[in-house]
Amino acid sequence: MSTNNSSSAFVPLQEQQLNKITQAVSELSREQLIWTSGFLAGMAQGNVSVTSPAIADNAPAASITVLYGSQTGNAKHAASDYADQLKAKGLDVSLVNMADYKPRKIKDEAYLIVFVSTHGEGDAPDDAMELHEFLASKKAPKLNNLKYAVVGLGDSSYEFFCQTGKDFDTRLNKLGATPLSERLDCDVDYESAIAAWTEQLSVKLEALVASSSAATQVATQAVSQASQSSQYTKQNPFAATLSESLKITGRDSVKDIRHIEISLEDSGIQYQAGDALGVWFVNDSAVVDKIMAATQTKADDEVTVANESMPLSVALSERLELTLTYPGFVQAYQAATGNEELASLLADKATLRKFLDEHQIVDIVEKYPAKVSAQTLVDAMRAITPRLYSIASSQSEVEDEVHLTVAHVAYDAFGYQHQGGASGFLSTRLEEGAEVKVFVENNDNFRLPSDDNTPVIMIGPGTGIAPFRAFMQERDAREAEGKNWLFFGNPNFTQDFLYQTEWQGYKKSGLLTKISLAFSRDQEEKIYVQDRIKQHGQEVFEWLESGAHVYICGDALKMAKDVELALIELIQTHGKRSEKEAKEYLVGMRKAKRYQKDVY
Repeated sequence: MSTNNSSSAFVPLQEQQLNKITQAVSELSREQLIWTSGFLAGMAQGNVSVTSPAIADNAPAASITVLYGSQTGNAKHAASDYADQLKAKGLDVSLVNMADYKPRKIKDEAYLIVFVSTHGEGDAPDDAMELHEFLASKKAPKLNNLKYAVVGLGDSSYEFFCQTGKDFDTRLNKLGATPLSERLDCDVDYESAIAAWTEQLSVKLEALVASSSAATQVATQAVSQASQSSQYTKQNPFAATLSESLKITGRDSVKDIRHIEISLEDSGIQYQAGDALGVWFVNDSAVVDKIMAATQTKADDEVTVANESMPLSVALSERLELTLTYPGFVQAYQAATGNEELASLLADKATLRKFLDEHQIVDIVEKYPAKVSAQTLVDAMRAITPRLYSIASSQSEVEDEVHLTVAHVAYDAFGYQHQGGASGFLSTRLEEGAEVKVFVENNDNFRLPSDDNTPVIMIGPGTGIAPFRAFMQERDAREAEGKNWLFFGNPNFTQDFLYQTEWQGYKKSGLLTKISLAFSRDQEEKIYVQDRIKQHGQEVFEWLESGAHVYICGDALKMAKDVELALIELIQTHGKRSEKEAKEYLVGMRKAKRYQKDVY
């Protein structure tokens, strides 16, 4: 395929152009430079456009955030007074209670002034606890672009005088932030001390804000298409870090579902709500050992996989599929061993399918052990493939993290516990802080409506709830006015209500308009999400008629089909349509991208 822009036609930048670019990026941080490289690559591919240089001219001046954490009200009043002083000087100032502040937003701040009290044995006030703990956690971001100042309020008669203010100062500085002034530790008589300290700080802030660079402001604007320009792909994954693997089902649940958090820091990777994360995993070493023992092969046997030489242990651990079985392996292994039982099995397709459903590769070689060469064993196997998981977070909320909701596949068979390849890796074998190779798989067929006023119906039982958590974080960040309705199901309310407190919070805030739950085992007659859809058929149809977008995530074999039948039925009943017309109604929604599925 040829292009109009051949290498021979390349024209270097003129000196004036180069100087402009150098000047524009001189004040950018490393993270902003990474983002800008993706932005420019997107422009070159036609994925990103800039309408006018006026963007920079119209950008607001750098904002100052005044944060307060107060137990008795002193810190609040001092912060409020200072915010008013700055506003009177014409500066753009936001006054925020730490209880209302999203901790990850701190990475976006340019200037931060903290007023915080201490109570008890050096404890942070209640409204400051979340931010206080976040800044001390491994989730805290680098803050090299932040300039800050801290006022601590306390009582010197206590041992831990102004300890919370000291904590904030220490933690911000450790994360790379630059102090604008020495921390002020205030005793009970603090008014005059704060007045003198803030007067000097205001002079600095006025000078700094006046000289802030418009180029920096433009570069920090997020562009959703930037993910298309990422250098990390399936073939070239990013070596990310596992931050957390937390079981979110109850002790007595029949399911083991994990909330997984992965750090993408320094990658420049961008993703959108609705995308999937590809995860390359390492096979269980115990399974690798069992396979080598059954086939009388050795870890250091040299083999070739895809024209690359490596020890057998490496091939079995990192390059070959060990958990998903398939007829080709049975056929190749039978040819290598001459086993008659396997030959009979291959002759009966129905029996073979049942056998494959019940056996992993390790089970087959242990059931039919035989001495084979390492290369023969490798040649019988398929290459490992990464697993795709619906992303359960929005970067508007979590920034350089990505969250997953993973069902840990684990069951006992043939005398020992079996695990899913990727789910076992993420849930139990990978330690926090360890490396996991990942990439983003864009899914443009599972996107929130561009109009934030559009109603949304989300249907996601079990781990199908994952992308809808991302949807809500994104709509919350965008302050979308459109109504949102969640249909969620799982076995038991007390054990399996995934992200319960988050959904209750969204319901309380009004972001989540309705939530319809189907816990199948909490009553004698099992109830599923499709039953709830039928139960609310009239209202669901009214939402559809008002332009609602419908999203389904989860099991493709049964759930998605049952939900579609329920939708067709309610369109017939409440829309007074024939079955054919109801199906055409859904087809029309699909064509308009109002009916989207992420099923597996």
